[in-house]
Amino acid sequence: MLEHLGPQATETWLKGLVANMARDPKGGDTDQIKAVAAGECGVALSNSYYVARLMRSSKPEDRAAMEKVGVVFPNQSSWGTHVNIAGAAVARNAKNRDAAVQFLEYLASDSAQRYFADGNNEYPVVAGLRANNALQALGNFKSETVPIAKVGANTAQVQQMLDRVGFK
Repeated sequence: MLEHLGPQATETWLKGLVANMARDPKGGDTDQIKAVAAGECGVALSNSYYVARLMRSSKPEDRAAMEKVGVVFPNQSSWGTHVNIAGAAVARNAKNRDAAVQFLEYLASDSAQRYFADGNNEYPVVAGLRANNALQALGNFKSETVPIAKVGANTAQVQQMLDRVGFK
């Protein structure tokens, strides 16, 4: 938000977010989804793999909760929706540099990405690779593209804004 809106508009947006909370946050992503299904609130933020877990759950109450909620990917007509970032690196002084690079290359391979995506109901990082998991039912979405270096550089400023607006 900071990259797209600038500091003043982002802080105003965060104030509105806090003012619109139906209750103080409690629990994890699954609890937020279930709160929407129960009518405690109208909207919640959740990682997509929690949605998929409830969709595929063997518990009837989990599947019933998912029948009461919809999934919306934010900002599809503008900059796209946030995507969590995971990264890896090899230390400059690594003793087994070649093996570490091979391992990272394996993690980015089609087969490893399919394994992780299908096993944990996540989207693969390999462009064009289709996973065979519950997320396929949610369809495609436009993802946010702010470079990780900018996200990292903004972390302290955004945390200060969150503290000022009373985000819990």
